[in-house]
Amino acid sequence: MRYSAYIASLLLTALAAWRVLAGGGTGWGWVLAVAGLLALLGTVDLLQRRSTLRRNYPLLAHLRYGLEAIGPEIRQYFIERDTEKVPFSREQRALVYQRSKHVMDVVPFGTERNVYGVDYEWINHSLAPSFIESHDFRVRVGGEGTAQPYDASVFNISAMSFGSLSASAVRALNNGARKGGFYHDTGEGSISPYHREGGGDLVWEIGSGYFGCCEVAGRFSEERFVANATDPQVKMIEVKLSQGAKPGHGGMLPGAKVSREIALTRGVPEGVDCISPAQHSEFSTPLGLLEFVARLRRLSGGKPTGFKLAIGHPWEWFGVAKAMEESGILPDFIVVDGAEGGTGAAPAEFIEHVGVPMHEGLMLVHNTLVGLGLRDKVKVAAAGKVVSAFDIARTLAMGADWCNAGRGFMFALGCIQSQSCHTDRCPTGIATQDPRRWKHLDVADKSNRVFMFHQNTLHALRDLLCACGLNGPEELGPEHILRRVSPLEVRSLASLYRFLEPGELLGQIPEHAVFKAFWASARSNSFAPPEAVQALRKRK
Repeated sequence: MRYSAYIASLLLTALAAWRVLAGGGTGWGWVLAVAGLLALLGTVDLLQRRSTLRRNYPLLAHLRYGLEAIGPEIRQYFIERDTEKVPFSREQRALVYQRSKHVMDVVPFGTERNVYGVDYEWINHSLAPSFIESHDFRVRVGGEGTAQPYDASVFNISAMSFGSLSASAVRALNNGARKGGFYHDTGEGSISPYHREGGGDLVWEIGSGYFGCCEVAGRFSEERFVANATDPQVKMIEVKLSQGAKPGHGGMLPGAKVSREIALTRGVPEGVDCISPAQHSEFSTPLGLLEFVARLRRLSGGKPTGFKLAIGHPWEWFGVAKAMEESGILPDFIVVDGAEGGTGAAPAEFIEHVGVPMHEGLMLVHNTLVGLGLRDKVKVAAAGKVVSAFDIARTLAMGADWCNAGRGFMFALGCIQSQSCHTDRCPTGIATQDPRRWKHLDVADKSNRVFMFHQNTLHALRDLLCACGLNGPEELGPEHILRRVSPLEVRSLASLYRFLEPGELLGQIPEHAVFKAFWASARSNSFAPPEAVQALRKRK
């Protein structure tokens, strides 16, 4: 069906040519001209390498492009009429496409947003702008006991596994990361040969299936872990506790999709359902988590090791924080994944209604570490619908040291949000294991787009910082971001939220609702709900 229009144009061209040669009249001459031009256009679509959509859908792709070219009103009706189901707006996707293709991204006539609408946000500028020479902003990750610290970019590729992404997509992402000097998170599907080809920096994510370091799925193997973790291309180790789009939910890659390549990459049997359990088998308590992190750091030769989580029950996170304070075992970094994070497939209820959004989760983690006097010893990253330089600036202002992005880099690869990731029929060859689709994704072209998106976004971040009179992203704070909370009131994030003072949790419990409710009863030796919560449940 993908080639139906192209094949039809070839057949019609042949038929028209035969009728013209047979003396069929001028009518068939016109048919030959039109069909021939369509056949020529379809052939060009197949041979060109810049658009995967045109290579996968010769001629048919132009129908979509035609609708998009008609005008904003028609495009809004036909393409985005059900806006609540479109994860990113047209403006966000256009920004990524422009920056990834290195074309002008300026906008005429000023903002289209209602600056007097509730929740409108902006960053204040300075009358004395600064000058920052380089846009290559870095964060040193690795504290005491970390023999191989890593200087991470403030903008990196978030976790997306080989298996959910195609071989060509992984290649393009990793090559782009190598060109730009930023990291590429493997996702829990482990390190595939396609991650290794490009030589880009890797953060190896280890989920509950322990893929790439397991005897069988769900059973950790030290020997296999060491073999991968000591690879110089692997810069950091990340233990995944949960992900934003489906926190508290395991996963399964159906046996039909577990190809020989995926089986070898993950260390599981070919053709058998690949199960990622909902919880880890190597630890069951907050202290056990930290001991596992310390163990992986030692086995990796002292590489920065941390964990990723989506915030849920606050007492569970507080239990981890108390375990840090009591044991002195610290992760080198924590990645906060927001509930708005994306995935190729998750139950609708989990996508819409489970987990804490990124900014609230980030603020809770940041506040807790500040309150314990540990914030300067543990780096914090955040992920969840980060696309633009303003998104990065706002997230850093709320307490993050750097940001990760998944779908933004997918847009740079050419994703059109067809939302067919779970069907194995991705039209752009990104989220599919069908070689008839992913082999049409040109790695050289798309890796350059990944690189340019990263570079141009950081250029824009530098311009924002200069406009604010700042000398680096580390100077951003919640006082720099303003929000309209009503038609008549504007507040900075610093005044809108309660931020703890350094060491405040080491004394009395602060007058902060969530800390007041759950901090005292959180336990470092258990993720179970504290007695106060259990008593409340019994009363209900």
